[in-house]
This record gives sequence, structure tokens and C-alpha cells, in this order.
Amino acid sequence: MAESRVQLERSGPVATLTFDDPPRRNAMTRAMGEALAARIRELSADEDLRVVILTGAGDAFSAGGDLDMIESQARAGVESPGGEVRERHRRFMREFYGLFLSVRDLPCPTVAAVNGHAIGAGFCVALACDLRIAARNARLGLNFARLGIHPGMGATWMLPRLVGPARAAELLYTGRIVDGAGAERLGLVNEAVARQEVGSRARALAEEIAGSAPGVVRATKRSLARSAQARLSDQLDTEAAEQALNYESQNLLEGLAAARERRTPRFTGNS
Repeated sequence: MAESRVQLERSGPVATLTFDDPPRRNAMTRAMGEALAARIRELSADEDLRVVILTGAGDAFSAGGDLDMIESQARAGVESPGGEVRERHRRFMREFYGLFLSVRDLPCPTVAAVNGHAIGAGFCVALACDLRIAARNARLGLNFARLGIHPGMGATWMLPRLVGPARAAELLYTGRIVDGAGAERLGLVNEAVARQEVGSRARALAEEIAGSAPGVVRATKRSLARSAQARLSDQLDTEAAEQALNYESQNLLEGLAAARERRTPRFTGNS
């Protein structure tokens, strides 16, 4: 079954999704994309969920797009350029992106635990998460140009927002691969740690996030998502409206009490 390509584990308010095709280094197939999208739909309806961790089984996060699929489409395109075949390929790729980038639809924060190599579209899925913890010796990069194909999976949108337009252009034009430590220096990942520590560090970060007021965290994610296209005045209106809602929440009173008493807050519900 397609669902077996993405495993789901739940521990309290934190869920972990795992790409599960180790023999192929978690290559991105249509079946895996459909499995991920199904898991995302399931988790998006869970109001008690506070954080989702995304990782890969085996020694890779994801080695990228399925090369057999790409080659098959390339051969069809060379044999019948333009017209109906080109349009079919355009539709297929656009739908394919949407399956994997559905991770951005989760209302709660996401953490990519990049346990191993994340290449091309596979790295794009990690970039689509809110935060990234990577193995220091993992190989990470967007090698589209080295394969002879235009960047996809949102690479040209996400990368400039993370590292700036000049650095994004350099990485995309060259298809350069960096290790986890280099990715941390570039700002591609939040932190690079030893491979054996990736899972535990991602889990610790997820639990730290889960300790914050859940409704506030979800609203903050929405505000961050719209900030790139918003004027400051619009963003101030959004912040004022959200804080007005918080004034009606028992969780704000709990947070204030915990601060005064120098203890960890005990937030309840979803506000």
C-alpha cells in the first residue's frame, strides 16, 4: 500500500513522519507523495497536535526525485517535443510538487530531521519545513542544473528567502553540494549535529516548541507565512488582532503567573 511509504508515529503532542523506502534512499515517487499528502491531511485535522517532525528511514533523508521517472519523461519529451506531451509533463510536475509541499499546509510548526543526504527535490522538502536539524556529514544541495533540469519543488521561491538572492543564485547555478556544517554556516539549516544526535535534537526542539502556548504558536506560524508579502502596517494590524484574542485566553493568565512564579507554564486547550 502507498501509505507504507510514509510512517507515522505519535508521542503526545508531537508526531513524526518518516519517509520509508531505504533501499532507494527514500527517492521521491508519486506513491510516496500521495502517502505524505494523506498523512498531512490526517494530521492537519488534529487540534491537539503541536509539532511534526519529518525525517527519513535508513541513511538518507531523501536522495531526491525518482531518476527512473525523470528519465522516462525525458525520453518521451525528446521523442515528442512540445504539444500534448509537454503539457502533460507540466501538469504532472505541478501536481507532484503539491503532494510533497503539502507539508507547508500543516497548521503547526514542522521540524526536518535531516538524518542523511538530502538532494534536489528531497532537500526542497526539508526547506519547506519551518526548522531544520541536519547531520554534520550529510550531503545537502540543489543539483538540478547538474542534471540538466530547471529547479523545481519550490527551490527558486524558498532558497532566496532563506539565504538571499545572490547566495541562492550561486547554489542553484552551480548545483553545489555542501555538508551539514556548511549548510549551517549558509543558513540553510538551523543546526548541524552528529548523525546519531539528529533525531534526539529534533525531538528536543519539538518538545521545546510544544511547551509554548499552542494557539499562539499556530497563529505565529500564520503571521510569519504572510509577513514576506505584507506591509508593516498590515502586519501590525494582524499582531494587534491576535493579541486581542489572547487577552480572552486563560493560557495568557497562566503564562503570566508562571513568569511571576518562575516556573514552567502549564498550558491547556488550544488557545
